[in-house]
Amino acid sequence: MPMIRSLIATALLSASVAMSFPATATPPPPMSGAHAAPHPARPAIAVGAQYDTTHVYVAPEDFDRFTDSLVATFGGHKSQQGVFQVTPTPSQTMSQLVFTPVGTLSVFGFKTPVPSPFGGERTGYLVTDMDAAVKAAKAHGADVTVATFPDPIGRDAIIEWPGGVRMQLYWHTQAPNYDPLQTVPDNRVYVSPERADSLIHNFVAFSHGKVVSDERNAPGVEIGRPGDTYRRVRIESGFGKMTVLATDGHLPWPFGREMTGYEVTDLADTLKKAEVAGVKILVQPFSADKREAALVQFPGGYIAEIHAAAH
Repeated sequence: MPMIRSLIATALLSASVAMSFPATATPPPPMSGAHAAPHPARPAIAVGAQYDTTHVYVAPEDFDRFTDSLVATFGGHKSQQGVFQVTPTPSQTMSQLVFTPVGTLSVFGFKTPVPSPFGGERTGYLVTDMDAAVKAAKAHGADVTVATFPDPIGRDAIIEWPGGVRMQLYWHTQAPNYDPLQTVPDNRVYVSPERADSLIHNFVAFSHGKVVSDERNAPGVEIGRPGDTYRRVRIESGFGKMTVLATDGHLPWPFGREMTGYEVTDLADTLKKAEVAGVKILVQPFSADKREAALVQFPGGYIAEIHAAAH
């Protein structure tokens, strides 16, 4: 029995995915600069990009194929897999973390129906103080769609920003220690032009981040519409990178379905590895904004953007 309890505890620690992990690093100082939004004098609550995860929901039968294809494409490793309740109401899901050099993913394979509104949150962001984070999010225009609740080893909440952008905040009682990422992924957020400024202003203030670029006439090829232009805003903070794509919603498939953009050293080499692992290339490589980029679909349906600096 002690060994069984030990295995269960180990599984909970390794696989409670973005419902848990706490702060170990010193929070980054507030970003400054001409585009930084003013914010109250309160401590930064972000921990680091390696602790922030993209949430991916797949069918249980696709779970292993999906996680294997991620490691085959990007490298890295997987945590121990387990089955847990990670929602405040009864449910059971397979869960596992996938650690890659270009981003961390929380993978869920629900064996029961997924309770609402879970499945709509795009990311899990580790915070140093859950109560302070929720208070700050509310002060900066976010709605708390799932009030703070306990999980087996931490606390969680789901918030929604102007424009309908949902994310999970999480905190954990026992601190892990993850290696820094080789490259920090983009959280790719599509919103309407009418809600973009509100989202940008409020998220920058909440995250103590800064706007690093605001391109009002970004090339439309980036959203599948060559010849058109749109607005693209890049944000950086202690939570990592966010790219806000303000569009009219006239998006050819699969644009708008990708939640994350992963930066790699060699795009062609990465795509070769991906195809061997069963990944489909949905949008062939194109060049824009000093990048080469492509859109792909992993086994199980997860769609992602992959990019590299243009040579």
